[in-house]
Amino acid sequence: MRAVTLDGAGGPEVLGWGEVPDPDPAPGEVLVDVVATAVNRADLLQRAGFYPPPRGASEILGLECSGVISEVGEGVTGWKVGDEVCALLSGGGYAERVAVPAGQLLPRPAGVELATAAALPEVVCTVWSNVFMLAGLTRGDNFLVHGGASGIGTMAIQLAARAGARVLTTAGTQAKLDVCRELGADVGINYHDEDFVERVREETDGAGVDVILDNMGAKYLSRNVDALATGGRLVCIGMQGGTKAEIDLGGLMRKRGSVHATTLRARPATGPGSKAEIVAAVRHDVWPDVERGVIRPIVDRRLPMARAAEAHRVVDASEHVGKVLLLTGD
Repeated sequence: MRAVTLDGAGGPEVLGWGEVPDPDPAPGEVLVDVVATAVNRADLLQRAGFYPPPRGASEILGLECSGVISEVGEGVTGWKVGDEVCALLSGGGYAERVAVPAGQLLPRPAGVELATAAALPEVVCTVWSNVFMLAGLTRGDNFLVHGGASGIGTMAIQLAARAGARVLTTAGTQAKLDVCRELGADVGINYHDEDFVERVREETDGAGVDVILDNMGAKYLSRNVDALATGGRLVCIGMQGGTKAEIDLGGLMRKRGSVHATTLRARPATGPGSKAEIVAAVRHDVWPDVERGVIRPIVDRRLPMARAAEAHRVVDASEHVGKVLLLTGD
């Protein structure tokens, strides 16, 4: 099969397109003929040499895909050859075929074209596990998501608005903020022009926000704590702004706040806190509204998988809104 290859660690120029060995489904896995995958910032980190795959995972980039099951491994029930699916992966999505643990499969949602479904697994599972399963966002809460026009951001806005939360978001241009508002954001903050902490205080009458979903890491840590309400929960899922920062524990304690730092990729396939547990929750709690069109994937552009380097440049420069897809077709 063909797949995106890596010629060492570095910039987008290290990405190639060539022949690699076909994967074989292990017991409990299925083989998916990939129609599309999506670019995530974790892929950029792995390409640069900073985010190696978990032990036993494919070295090929790609944390989600959509496609058609072509082989069912030993012990798999509930799935058959020919099923159209999308999947959460630990790696391997930038290829024509990928082996997937059965617990990480989702059916293609009715009404969503198969390639477009590749835009869903990583963002929905990330948002649902962190904002709802971990941080417990509920109706009436104030919620802040940074990078609202990103793949994660566009999904977080929709799911938080559906839950009845008041949604605040940051973005770098007015055009991106306009998209965020269309998706359900109540307050848009241009991080080039405004201090988001001050704006949060203004918009909440000084109370702060109950939940923050953060992709920046160190750069925003202390300011995120400043923006929290009493009992607020900060969930860090990215390190775009660095990995090391100081925190005022006294301020956090006075707010009875909490800070969580999580990853999805390193979770086990099965068991408590696993990918399978999260995927099952998403299928039960989110998939019906995806099929009704209440929650929808936001796709910026589609490129052939052989042009993965171009897609990485787009994402690295934050030129996109939503997801950038890579398709196996020429």
